[in-house]
Amino acid sequence: MPFQILLNVLIAFLWMFLQNDYTAITFVLGYLIGILLLFFIRRFLKTEFYFKRVWAAIKLIFLFLKELIKANIDVVRVVLSPKLNNKPGIVAVETKLDTDLEISLLAALITLTPGTVSMDFSPDSKTIYVHSIDVQDREEVIRDVQNTFERAIMEVTK
Repeated sequence: MPFQILLNVLIAFLWMFLQNDYTAITFVLGYLIGILLLFFIRRFLKTEFYFKRVWAAIKLIFLFLKELIKANIDVVRVVLSPKLNNKPGIVAVETKLDTDLEISLLAALITLTPGTVSMDFSPDSKTIYVHSIDVQDREEVIRDVQNTFERAIMEVTK
C-alpha cells in the first residue's frame, strides 16, 4: 500500500512537470489521474488497490458523523422529556476485531457517541462493556454496534 501511494504521488508530480504548471490544482488533477491509472493496473500489483481502504475510512468518518447526530437527538429527547422513561444499562458487546488498534478505535467511537460509554474490556479483549443511557433491547444495542462501527472498522483494517 505505501508503494502505491508513493507511485500515485510520483504520477502527480510527473503530471505537473509535463503540464509545466506547478499549482495545487494541477497536482490534484495528476493525483486523480494516478488513482485511475493504479485502478486500471491493480491486478498487476501484489497488494490490493490502496484507495479501497481510503474510501472505507471516508465512509467510517461519515458513519460516525451520522451516528453522532442520531445519538445527540436521542440524548436531547431523553433530557427534555417530562418523564424519565429511559432505561440505562450495561451491555456486553462481543467483537470480532483482533488487534488492539481496532478494539481501541471501536471503544473510542462508542465513547465519543453521546449517551454511551465504553467502560471495560474482558480479559481476552473480545468483549467490550458499554454503558448506554437508554437500553430498551440489549440485543438491538449489540447488533447496532456490530453492524455499524465494527463492520466499518473491519473494512478499513482488513
